[in-house]
Formats: sequence, C-alpha cells, structure tokens
Amino acid sequence: MKLDLLYEVDAPKPWGKPHPYGQREREQRAYYEAIEQIKLADSLGFHTIWAVEHHFREGRSHCPAPEVFLGALTQVTQNINMGFGVTLTPFGFTHPARIAEKVATVDILSRGRCQWGTGRSTPMEQTAFHVDREVSRDQWKEAIEIVCGMWEQERFSYKSDSFEFPERVVTPKPYQDPHPPCWMAATSEGSAEVAGENGLGMLSFSIMQPLEKMANQIKAYRAAQERAKPLTGVSTNKVAAYTLVHCAETMDQAIDNGIWDSVGWWYQNLAQFTLDWELPHLSKEEQDETFPLMKPLLDGKVPIETFHDADMIVVGDPERCFEKMCHYADLGCDELICYVQFGFHSHESVMKTIELIGKEVLPEIEKYTPKPLADT
Repeated sequence: MKLDLLYEVDAPKPWGKPHPYGQREREQRAYYEAIEQIKLADSLGFHTIWAVEHHFREGRSHCPAPEVFLGALTQVTQNINMGFGVTLTPFGFTHPARIAEKVATVDILSRGRCQWGTGRSTPMEQTAFHVDREVSRDQWKEAIEIVCGMWEQERFSYKSDSFEFPERVVTPKPYQDPHPPCWMAATSEGSAEVAGENGLGMLSFSIMQPLEKMANQIKAYRAAQERAKPLTGVSTNKVAAYTLVHCAETMDQAIDNGIWDSVGWWYQNLAQFTLDWELPHLSKEEQDETFPLMKPLLDGKVPIETFHDADMIVVGDPERCFEKMCHYADLGCDELICYVQFGFHSHESVMKTIELIGKEVLPEIEKYTPKPLADT
C-alpha cells in the first residue's frame, strides 16, 4: 500500500487580523505551511498529494483552485504525484475545455506526475453554480468523455442534447500518453459500482462510517471492475481511501499536540456540513442509517475513543500508526490518503507527523503483505 497526502487547506477560526489588502493571516499561513509540508513528503517518498476543489467551505476547506496550488508544487517537488482530488466536472462548475487545459498543464509542468480525480460535489456548491443535481451524474460522465476526447484528438468537436463545442485544437496536450489516470470520488450510495464499471480509480472520501462499510464498498468496486467498460483511455483499478493521521514520538506527545481537540473540531464541522448540505433530502431515519455516528457529533459528543479503537483515524506513535494502517491494507486499499493538516495542529507537529510516517512507517507499510479479507 502506498501513502498519499490530502490537502483541503484547513483554516479554522479565529482567522487573525486582516492584512492591508483584507486577507486573513491564518488562511495565508495554511498555504505557505502546506507547501513546506509537501516538499518534505516528496523527499521522504510519499506517493501522491491530492488537492481538493471546494468552494465556500469556511474553516475546513480553503482550496477552490487546485490547479494553481498543484502548479506551484510541480516546481518545488521531484517525485510526488500531483492529484486533482477532485475537479468538479458538471458543466456549471467548469467548461470541459478549461478542465482539459488546466489538468494537461499540471501534467506538463510535473513531467507526467498528474492524477486526475473527478466528482460532482454537494448541493451547497451545485446550487451556487446552478448545477442541477438530477443530471449532475450524467454531466459528470459526459464531461470526462469530452475532456479525454480533447486530449486524444488533434482537432475536437462535440454535439449532444446537453453540450455543444465547435471544432477546435485544444492545447496543451498532456505529458502522459494518452492522458493522466482518471479517478472518481466515491461518497454516495452506489458510487463505488459506478467507478468500477467505468474503469476509474476509486477515491473513497467517506470518513464518518465504520471501516466495515468501506470494506463492502471496496468489494462492490472490485466486482464492478470485472464488468468494466472503461470510460477513458487509461483504465485504473485502484482504491485510495483517506483518514485523519497524526503521528508523534509518543501517544502522550500526540495528546500534548492537541490531537483530540483537532479531531473533535474536524468531525463536528463535517457533521454539521453534511447534515445541512448533503443530507437535507433524506428523512431523519435515513440520515441515521447512512451515518450512525452523526447525532453524537452534532451534539458535540465526538466519540473519539470509538474512532480511535476502530482505526477510523490513525493516531499514535509510529508503531501504532503502522498497525492501524495495516487495517486499511487488509481491506484492499492500494493507497491510504493521509489528512495531516487539519484542525488546530501547529506546522511543527504536522512536519513531525510527515517525518515520522515517512521515515519509520512508509518503508514498512509498502513491504506489508495484506491479509485476505476473510481473515480480517
């Protein structure tokens, strides 16, 4: 199993005093520190940095332009892959030609290190960009086909009931031939099968569910891959799952770093957002069934011990972190995406997490042979 990083560029309040041009100090610092953290991860052998595209998510995600962030990273790293995690593909968010242009540019600047994740987002963002949720999955799929056509064909034109594009030469073309691998964010029910059936890598971004549910997602994905009709020119059969990760020399040091305050803030923030923007169309019973841990989170009673004991988060010294990561490998994950810059962690403690994981855990987890699912 490979180890990746995920960056949403967390900036919890208070944001600090405005700078002369009205920007907020904590928000700016989060970007500068992220670049230093990723440079360290690159030197230690981490596999991919995934940068999200989210809009209007104050506090938890201040990264609406991953192409700019990744473009900067291409010039200060040598080996780590540049992952769009994800671009929002329904037509209201971004014209397919703009997606083709910006992803290909990152691929060129990184000399072929780009990974292209795709997704539909949530009602909050869809509403602001006038994206119709009822047709968003159809548009997601059609946009992928259009973007790949723009990459693979010298001159490209397209016409359907929902989208029309006159014949043009879309430049630049990607560094990778025919184009970067394509992934799909899997968060909603049935999305694992959709990713598998289309020959796309699966980015498992469901973090409020027991690992057993993730195991079922992975099984469904692998089964769907057996009947896959690849949507793109690069078929991908990989699963990457993400979770919060914090490593210190001792558990006591992790506690002194404020790990539980950061975990509590992050989960409660996510729970409220999920309830307000992702699940309003569901009944209370359906919400409870989808995310059984939601109610205590909303009440401010984050069951940290439950998450910790069940390996839903990876926290501890290097040995404990390795043991927890093995659980994800046993479930069938090809890559574990480590969310290290979250909550109120200091830059120093995040750098230490990356250093300890990179030097003591990463070499061992890459050598680890997963146990068959029946034995876990």
